[in-house]
Amino acid sequence: MPGLIVRTRNRVSGWGLWRVPRIVLTYVMTINAVAIAATVGTAFLRPVHRADLVHLATLVVFAVVAIEGTRRVERMREYSRGHSVAYIDTKSVWSVAGMLILPPVLASALVVLTYLIAWLRVWPRDRPVAGHRWVFSCATVLIGTQAGVMILAAGMHHYPGAPEPALLAGAIDLAVIAAACTLRWAINTGLVMSAIALSVPSTTARELFNDFEQQSLEAGAMALGLVSGCLLMTGNPLVVFVGVMVALLAMHGGLLLPQFRRQARYDTMTGLAVRKWWRQLADDALGHARRHGGTLGVLMLDLDHFKQINDQYKQHAVGDEVLRKVGELLRRSTRDDDITGRWSGEEFVVAVPGLPGPDELCDLAERLRRGVENLAVPVSIGPEGAARQVTVSGRTISIGAVFYPAPGMNNLDDLMWAADAALYQAKNNGRNQVHLAPTALP
Repeated sequence: MPGLIVRTRNRVSGWGLWRVPRIVLTYVMTINAVAIAATVGTAFLRPVHRADLVHLATLVVFAVVAIEGTRRVERMREYSRGHSVAYIDTKSVWSVAGMLILPPVLASALVVLTYLIAWLRVWPRDRPVAGHRWVFSCATVLIGTQAGVMILAAGMHHYPGAPEPALLAGAIDLAVIAAACTLRWAINTGLVMSAIALSVPSTTARELFNDFEQQSLEAGAMALGLVSGCLLMTGNPLVVFVGVMVALLAMHGGLLLPQFRRQARYDTMTGLAVRKWWRQLADDALGHARRHGGTLGVLMLDLDHFKQINDQYKQHAVGDEVLRKVGELLRRSTRDDDITGRWSGEEFVVAVPGLPGPDELCDLAERLRRGVENLAVPVSIGPEGAARQVTVSGRTISIGAVFYPAPGMNNLDDLMWAADAALYQAKNNGRNQVHLAPTALP
């Protein structure tokens, strides 16, 4: 037992929470305290009966089976997810069901139990320092749950319990449940997005609401929770288990897994294709050009003296913001058919199919070079609360270009070799310029 206490203390002391800006630490600790106070405040709103304990045990068993059944996809989502949008929590199936049919104290216990089980079974063991994020997420769900409980207690005919079977009374109960779920979601999402905005002040509203339509998946999970709760109160628990589990597995396999695959193919910071995926797309474009007598241009771009940004401002977030803005510039300045990617660090690649000749490729490269040269990136410098706004500008980029077809270039590796050599020549000639590779490999 003492050994377990020591290990737990060491793990908690290693959380990244203790290294965040003071305003973020204050915000997180305040939300955690509010969650505890709200949970205690509603705990005795309704008494606990033996049937409630049976329902709690049933929901916990279902949650354990569901977490085990979807653990692979959820773990991949944890590895690949970005941190600028609110996370889609499929565990809300069980917490919403608990909010509906359990007394508040047991509904709160179910939230904590599902997060604890997911932490133990889903969270990758080599990423223990982010435990504070799970505690904070659990706290936001608890606050949303208590707000939903207050609406259910005030508006439903019988709380906790299923909606009334009568048409009018049942419609009123469903409206109350919808309001409670909406408030629960809004509080949870709003608190999480506020934490993101405080943690990274340079995060734009567009980034916060990027892929926000994915939140409709959580609405589906809540609807499954409503169905689960109603069936548990009025029907056979086996029907709940089979029906909801099939729906959850279908949602993970049909919706969340493709989402994960897309995230795995695109760099979360810049939105550009990662190296492996870019190579596959560029290789397909080259094969199409070879088969149909088409063309393909390849640009390799490297930010000049990028290390000086982090050295000057002593904050890696500044360099990250510059990379993010360069990625936006590349996406904005290229066509839908062009393939943009982040090759490594501060190096980018663009594959451009269907251009008439190398002159047009160089024209595009020049537009990109001038765009980066004129790029102004506003960032916050200094400790939170006393940060000053500065603009990072005057960045330059060197570009190597190669155009296919060309003698001696038969595959993508040949093109990449030539583009890299041209980039090296542009660097060697003084940087901030475009250099076109020779028409044939030596």
